Amino acid sequence: MDITDKLKQLKICVVLPTYNNAGTLAQVVDDLLVCTAGLIVVNDGSTDGTAEILKRYAERITLVTYERNRGKGYALKQGFRKALELGYEYALTMDTDGQHRIGDLAGFVEEAERIPGGLIVGSRLLKQKNMPGGNTFANRFSNFWFRVQTGIDFPDTQSGFRLYPIQRMQKMHIYTHRYESELEMLVRAAWEGIPLRAIPIEVYYAPAGERVTHFRPFRDFARISVLNTVFVFGALLYGYPKMLYRRLMRKI
Repeated sequence: MDITDKLKQLKICVVLPTYNNAGTLAQVVDDLLVCTAGLIVVNDGSTDGTAEILKRYAERITLVTYERNRGKGYALKQGFRKALELGYEYALTMDTDGQHRIGDLAGFVEEAERIPGGLIVGSRLLKQKNMPGGNTFANRFSNFWFRVQTGIDFPDTQSGFRLYPIQRMQKMHIYTHRYESELEMLVRAAWEGIPLRAIPIEVYYAPAGERVTHFRPFRDFARISVLNTVFVFGALLYGYPKMLYRRLMRKI
């Protein structure tokens, strides 16, 4: 059975949140349409040529669009909502800047079959060509606090290449709307007992002069720091007690 049939069998769609990635978007969409007909693109208020590019795919994709940029977390939630409406059980998310490899889809499918209902994250090598130094620091910082908040040692809490079990997560309220939402989803999934798995992926980072990033180091880092502080208290009052209760119930 090829990757297209596997995605359909497991009810996996692909959700692409995109904001001002007109230079790479068409190639990402073209590559994915070879593999799946279940492609949901969320245009998060782009102001470049994104809307015009997506018009070319009107008959082949499901499009969610709105005028004002609301942030990656908001875009993901809108994509998940649409995926649930269409009957999907999983949503595989990728970035539209061209950094993720379509060939890695097979690894997510294999892990989804092995760990049904799990949240699977593509783990990057943190020392590779053209990877921004800030990414390495931010990921190690995030990994440390994730371990404090959940007791789980996880290799890459910042990767956007993920497979979400959206049916299991649909009652999970996510409060944040921007980059920090991906961290919030991981922490809450851990607290709710959703299995977390990491698989290795390859990533392409364009040279500095060609790279398009919407991460705002000071503002976004400050927001993530505030979220981590809140989650430390949340872990003490809710997360750890709930995880402990679940372990005790398994032993009874």
